[in-house]
Amino acid sequence: MRHPYRLLLLSLGLATLLMTRAEAHFLFIRIGGQAEAGRQVDVFFSEIARAGDPLFVPRIAHTKLWMQTTPGKFQPLKVRELPDRLRSRLPAGGAVAVSGECTWGVLVRDVPFLLRYFPGAIHGEAKTLNTLKPRPKVPLQITATVHEDRIEMVALANGKPLPGAMFTTVDDDLVNEELKADKNGRVEFRPDTEGHFCVYTKRVIPGEGVHKGKKYIETRDFATLAFHWPLIASGGDKEAITLFENALAKRANWAQFPGFTAAVVGHVDGRAFGGTARVAADGDVALDIDEKHAVEWVKDQLGSMALHRRAPSPKRPRPVLRFADQDDEHPLGRLLTFVGGAMASSYRVRDGEITVVNRAIGPQHMTITVLDNRPNAEGKSLPRSYSVQYWDGKSGKLLRTQSVQNRWTRVGRFDLPTRLTVTTASQTGLNVRSLRLAKHKLLVKAAR
Repeated sequence: MRHPYRLLLLSLGLATLLMTRAEAHFLFIRIGGQAEAGRQVDVFFSEIARAGDPLFVPRIAHTKLWMQTTPGKFQPLKVRELPDRLRSRLPAGGAVAVSGECTWGVLVRDVPFLLRYFPGAIHGEAKTLNTLKPRPKVPLQITATVHEDRIEMVALANGKPLPGAMFTTVDDDLVNEELKADKNGRVEFRPDTEGHFCVYTKRVIPGEGVHKGKKYIETRDFATLAFHWPLIASGGDKEAITLFENALAKRANWAQFPGFTAAVVGHVDGRAFGGTARVAADGDVALDIDEKHAVEWVKDQLGSMALHRRAPSPKRPRPVLRFADQDDEHPLGRLLTFVGGAMASSYRVRDGEITVVNRAIGPQHMTITVLDNRPNAEGKSLPRSYSVQYWDGKSGKLLRTQSVQNRWTRVGRFDLPTRLTVTTASQTGLNVRSLRLAKHKLLVKAAR
């Protein structure tokens, strides 16, 4: 049966277990999609599985996590403290199961007891997930078999099914459903809506012991399993696609671009250069400058500008995107993720404009954050400044950060670049490269 209670739902009896400040709090794991710095897994101690309580982060900081992408192979994850949660990194794509453990300590309420948490989460396609194994020697955990219309779960106590175990499911609105396991510890859950769910169960083990000098007479274990339903969404979300296409349409572009020539000067790695540049209608760049060391960088920058200003083809297929989460209050906007694609791309859109671009490129994750756009004569957006961060895909280490400034001038009906400054900060120090263009001429006079 479903209960539309709010904060009491997640207490799972913890209202009588923890001090008043911790009522309705629980330990959650949440696996995110491809976003800033790549794909992350977060651990919360909170009443909701999308924002943590900073007060309790020190109490859960010792939580251990393991990742499983290959059956029976459990890889420890490095856990970092954030202000309101713990976080670790995951591969950019593929099915994954994350399991963890956290011993809270001894509490005294009706009796002194040892409180332990065993959180878990799954993400990805069912075929792979259904081959993954329970982590050995875990006092309490929930395993899952995923079907098209349901998910079967088993409560395992030290690797053995727990007959009659009570499961509670909770969605992001804190609405729950209670399910009782059969004699094999198994239940079926059929989500009736799309969204994020957390399922939990508990076990009380009589027996005296001592933990960090404190005596207890029983152990209370809580296990969770979190997932988004459906695990792999098929097709796109109409609202997400429309939001993205409207943001694309708001960008200034070079429709029927004829190409242009311009005088160029600049600095690359302490070397000044000057000469001329020609950007063809197809975006091909030709240079005649007096510093060979600068050629590759200038070509790359002008080519990138032409690529991003090029008008989209009316015959291109519609993008297939979905909302990556239900967070519509993020300061940088809604997170949209492409279904499929080689670069695990995702975007954020706020106030009708693309504010963030996330991509996995080889061994690195890249995030572009737009800081300032300016409208052109038609009211379309031109980038004025943005930042770019590059992270190592495995370690999560920040490799370098770039700040980019663009300036534009109107030539005929086209907004052409006049200045580009790229400042790069890394372990080797600060590097500044610049490019200025003047005396622009369109290649086809009729294009004016």
